[in-house]
Amino acid sequence: MKPITLRTSVRTLLAVGLGASLALTAGCAKSEDDASDGKNGDGGGAGQAVSESKGGKTCAIDTYGGKKLDLKTATVGFSQSEKEANPFRIAETASIKAEAEKRGVKLLTANAQSQFSKQISDVQDLIAKGADLLVIAPLNSDGWEPVLRAAGAKHIPIVTVDRKINATACKDYVSFIGSDFVAQGRRAADRMIETTGGKGKIAILLGAAGNNVTTERTKGFEERLKEKAPGLRVVFKQTGEFAREKGQQVTEQLIQSKPDITGIYAENDEMGLGAVNALKGAGKKAGDVKIVTIDGTKGAVRGIVDGWIDGVIESNPRFGPLAFKTLDAFTKGEQVAQDIVIKDSAYTKDNAKADLGKAY
Repeated sequence: MKPITLRTSVRTLLAVGLGASLALTAGCAKSEDDASDGKNGDGGGAGQAVSESKGGKTCAIDTYGGKKLDLKTATVGFSQSEKEANPFRIAETASIKAEAEKRGVKLLTANAQSQFSKQISDVQDLIAKGADLLVIAPLNSDGWEPVLRAAGAKHIPIVTVDRKINATACKDYVSFIGSDFVAQGRRAADRMIETTGGKGKIAILLGAAGNNVTTERTKGFEERLKEKAPGLRVVFKQTGEFAREKGQQVTEQLIQSKPDITGIYAENDEMGLGAVNALKGAGKKAGDVKIVTIDGTKGAVRGIVDGWIDGVIESNPRFGPLAFKTLDAFTKGEQVAQDIVIKDSAYTKDNAKADLGKAY
């Protein structure tokens, strides 16, 4: 996760229609718990909204290359990166599919099953099948040159969601839509400081290597601890690969090597829930070790209600409406933001029970 996330100058607005520029609009999705929707997991609770931020670089089709087209008659290819055992990926894919169906857009999908080489071939296959536009949830940030060459040769616009690729915006791809991951790390640190009193020993369950999410969530967390709570020391860091089973295994090792650990920062909910399983297996009680996670899944928010998790920073996966709104504006010739940074909420013991229905 090596690139530095740019900040797009926008105001937070409700997604009620297309404005003149997506640099100044917001996306929104219906709740998966909305009885009127009828689709499970299509994009849930608090829909995505664009966060007000600094910057303002935009992209238009005449700069990027290619030609205007009507999104309704286009074919969109969506490449999912990971196995859909993770609620984040389930909600993300469901949101893309639901929005395509809502708009009557032909959608081609592929799932890389957590294999980067497969994702590269998946996207090449989507291009070969006639995709006019691409939405990609990248597994890694590096290694996209073969896809960029193939898409560039046909002037196929690319929007990446939830992770960045190491390439040039408005040349290799149009826009990135996702969270401010450094800010997420800072907010997780703030919650950890609050729940521990700012003293103790902290373990970090790192996400998978090779993407900007892991790097930036770690950076934000460690910088905030250094700034605000030097009494909280990070004494253990190991990847849990964003997976529950791996998070449990790493935490089991942690309990053996650092039995006096104060808190665990898990860089996604699945690893945090794995940590909970490990602590239960070791005979620990809820609250013995403070746990802060990032994502906003129902399982993690229930963990707050049950006392095992102390805070969850949301990372909203409901990209469908905002991704298609971006593509629609771009293909009409409008300016769109190169970096569309979404606004995420958070869950604590104060709102977890009431807001459980907003989780995914």
